[in-house]
Amino acid sequence: MRLLLLAAACGVLVALSACPYYAVPAGTVVMTPASYDRSFAAAAGAMRDEGLAITVQDPANGTVVGNFGSVIVTAGVRQQADGSVQVRFDSSDARDPTLLQRISRSYDRRMGR
Repeated sequence: MRLLLLAAACGVLVALSACPYYAVPAGTVVMTPASYDRSFAAAAGAMRDEGLAITVQDPANGTVVGNFGSVIVTAGVRQQADGSVQVRFDSSDARDPTLLQRISRSYDRRMGR
């Protein structure tokens, strides 16, 4: 019995040693491409996070428009040829110069970055 158990343990160790192990260097982030739908929802959510009221939410055209009083912010979400998604936040109002940065940070948080 003891010999059978020892043989089985050795067999498991030999089998495991044949399995490949791929180490990812510390500090490396492995990310899969973001989906269009997830990026679009994160863009709209990020604008809401910063207190903007969404007035247009058009996934077919990749457009989200929100306002905060007289400040209007537009998000453009575009699928790239390589499968990646580009998201751009724009505002013509410079009264709050950090607003777009805050929206961008909120978008990154929602995307897990």
